[in-house]
Amino acid sequence: MGKVEEFAELRPLLFSIAYRMLGSVSEAEDAVQETWLRFEAGPTQPRSTKSFLSAVVTRISIDVLRSARVRREEYIGPWLPEPLLADPYEDPARSAELADSVSTAALLLLERLSPLERAVFVLREVFDFGFPEIASTVGRSQDACRQLAVRARQHMSAGRPRFEADRKEREELAGRFFGALREGDVDGLQQLLAADVSMVGDAGGKAPQLARAITGAEKVARLLAAVFPAMARIDVTTEPHAINGRPGAIFRDRNGKVLHTLGLDLLDGQIQTIRLVLNPDKLGHVGPVADAWTVSHELKESRRPAE
Repeated sequence: MGKVEEFAELRPLLFSIAYRMLGSVSEAEDAVQETWLRFEAGPTQPRSTKSFLSAVVTRISIDVLRSARVRREEYIGPWLPEPLLADPYEDPARSAELADSVSTAALLLLERLSPLERAVFVLREVFDFGFPEIASTVGRSQDACRQLAVRARQHMSAGRPRFEADRKEREELAGRFFGALREGDVDGLQQLLAADVSMVGDAGGKAPQLARAITGAEKVARLLAAVFPAMARIDVTTEPHAINGRPGAIFRDRNGKVLHTLGLDLLDGQIQTIRLVLNPDKLGHVGPVADAWTVSHELKESRRPAE
């Protein structure tokens, strides 16, 4: 098998490592491409192509993450990961870990870790790499990597929900949510929302956004019931779609261009968090991006009383 074929076979794994490290589809794709360039330029064949490429993409991701953290400190408004529509890597033996680790909630917890802690956690807990490989990848001793893994697990465990609905329950609850959303049913929405539900939007200053996170079932239900049926009247469509392995939707303008994504976090049979990604820079991989400012203007005009 040649280099091209070997790399193509491992590409899903490399992307999945990079995305969990960076929380960005575009940056993960760039990291994978840089990994290929280094692999292609190498004069010798590594003993284990998988170990070599995984180490390279992890090191690149660590460097990118360090510089990205500076940019994120200057980010306008809340920062959310780029929405992932499907994880290209599959491993039946670790399907639960893979699914959990790509959720938006898990990625936000990973943001609390240092770049090295994040790398060790992703390689060890998600992809089951051995400590000798991890130590070689991050340039630390095996004992140091074990300590990093323990700290990372503690941070991640402290922030995890006590109970999350299974897939069937999530899909059923999401179906009821989007039905109530279409109808503008305030009471129906409020019944599905946790009392302390939070709705947050990431526009990065490049699209209309919430002035702040909205909290509380009544406030969130009333806002949803007012805005989303009005959006439907100007031909904005809702396309149910998994977002980071959890129920969600892609919203498109009348021309089919992507306006934003919406993802749901479910806990104890209720919706705990609603996250909207509106920043056009984070939506290009989903499809052609709509002009959110134009749609916002149309929405305001549609809600203005007739003279």
